[in-house]
Amino acid sequence: MNQPLAYVHPGAKIAKNVVIEPFTTIHNNVVIGEGTWIGSNVTIMEGARIGKNCNIFPGAVISATPQDLKFQGEETIAEIGDNTTIRECVTINRGTSDRMKTVIGQNCLIMAYSHIAHDCIVGNNCIFSNNSTLAGHITVGDYVVLAGMTAVHQFCSIGNHAFVTGGSLVRKDVPPYVKGAREPLSYVGINSVGLRRRGFSTEKIREIQNIYRILYQKNYNNTQAIEIIEAEMEATPERDEILQFIRDSQRGIMKGYFTAG
Repeated sequence: MNQPLAYVHPGAKIAKNVVIEPFTTIHNNVVIGEGTWIGSNVTIMEGARIGKNCNIFPGAVISATPQDLKFQGEETIAEIGDNTTIRECVTINRGTSDRMKTVIGQNCLIMAYSHIAHDCIVGNNCIFSNNSTLAGHITVGDYVVLAGMTAVHQFCSIGNHAFVTGGSLVRKDVPPYVKGAREPLSYVGINSVGLRRRGFSTEKIREIQNIYRILYQKNYNNTQAIEIIEAEMEATPERDEILQFIRDSQRGIMKGYFTAG
């Protein structure tokens, strides 16, 4: 249902039961799936690919050109998965020639005034609280929670089920299943509350804790810790995921918490 005061470009592909409120502008080369609601004063620009049953609140700008001086006008997209909610004044830029797309997964909640820059890949079931900011080329796993006013440095990675406390500056990679807090951002334990909410057993949570004790609390360097974890810990999907994340890290993983002398 298109309001007469909304503008929808003839080249946009809009499912029949999409609701578009007044004063919204939808550009050419946009696809919006069934059941999605677009609030007033939203701007959806070329290259947007919005899934089914999404909710996009007033003031959001989706698929604007990247804030990257290297961008040469290449045809790229910004993709938003099904059942994702984009709150007021969120900005999501489309990709550049690096990844050709920016992606937000399914069942995500991106709260007001958050910014997701070009070439970010965000997994499913993520929650970004107000004013969360992702620079370019960031990879975020599934079930990641960023508390309010978190800022993530370009090219960082954040693993599945990680939690980053409010007001954090993320300069290094954040491994799966952990909590990051303090300044500089540091390991302060695993995300046990989030894991319990998602059905992880007590035994599985204890296994993850034991892995991170070796990595962060035994004074080993990362190479030594990986060797010990592989030798002493049973191979499980979670163990292997953690080890692979550390091996793949380009910026290095965040440090353990320490008290400055």
